[in-house]
Amino acid sequence: MGKKLMHAVQYDSYGGGPAGLKHVEVPLPTPSKDEVLIKVEAAGLNPFDWKVQKRMLWPLFPCKFPYIPGTDIVGEVMEVGQGVRKFKPGDKVVAFVNPFSGGGLAEFAVAKESITASRPSESSASECAGLPVAGLTALQALTKSIGIKLDGSGERKNILVTAASGGVGHYAVQLAKLGNTHVTATCGARNIELVKSLGADEVIDYKTPDGAALKSPSGKKYDAVIHCVVGFPWSTFEPNLTMNGKVVDISPSSASMLTFALKKLTFSKKQLVPLLLIPKGEDLQYLIDLVKEGKLKTVVDSKYPLTKAEDAWAKSIDGHATGKIIIEF
Repeated sequence: MGKKLMHAVQYDSYGGGPAGLKHVEVPLPTPSKDEVLIKVEAAGLNPFDWKVQKRMLWPLFPCKFPYIPGTDIVGEVMEVGQGVRKFKPGDKVVAFVNPFSGGGLAEFAVAKESITASRPSESSASECAGLPVAGLTALQALTKSIGIKLDGSGERKNILVTAASGGVGHYAVQLAKLGNTHVTATCGARNIELVKSLGADEVIDYKTPDGAALKSPSGKKYDAVIHCVVGFPWSTFEPNLTMNGKVVDISPSSASMLTFALKKLTFSKKQLVPLLLIPKGEDLQYLIDLVKEGKLKTVVDSKYPLTKAEDAWAKSIDGHATGKIIIEF
């Protein structure tokens, strides 16, 4: 008996963009110890996916070719590996696929039990498919890097979220408002009302002079910034920060790592904090429970079938998605 085959999207070398993606038939993966095999219903795309293909994250994320991209998946458990206790076949789950091995853009994928979480039947696949990378990044930036308590306790903080209509930004605004915060947000003019509806107290069009300078309309200085875009120099942040203000950079570059080191070396009270996501199953479950309770929602920019993965890829590279781009199976 030959091994069962499944449809998948992969690439064979760095570069190539959407045209570098190939539709292939490959054998189903087998769950190893502590892994679950999931029949994928939906997958979320992230800028991380095409940055790996462009070799922008090398040598942090070296690829073994051929490589099936995709880390955020939602689906049903089909089989469990040795030692798995939390899940059984038939369970509906959300999972983070190990980016070193890849595998999310395929009909079946494996994920570690420790970074898999239960999904309630009333939550749709597409509204949970954006959570693993973008949702966890927003959560860790707020709770770990800034120290905001999402039960509303803790001292009041003024927060700025840049690119607040994007994947991470739209979750960050909603999660921040669960804590004791005043949220200023930047986005494009077309998304101002949407970002206000997510709970932001003040919203600035990033193309205006105040938006470019990141100035709060009410003149408040920021205790923390969740920085979801690239390209702002430290000098833009500095005058807008309180004495102990922090900028959490969710996509740190070599330049921001250098600023981080310099701020540490000079004992500056204002800090740039690079965020490197450490996904955890309990954090993912926490986000899914918020979705179930109606306290967190996923804004879906667009949905594509797996057969049109190249179009979704191009849309993500374009960089103007509102919320999440989802691939459905």
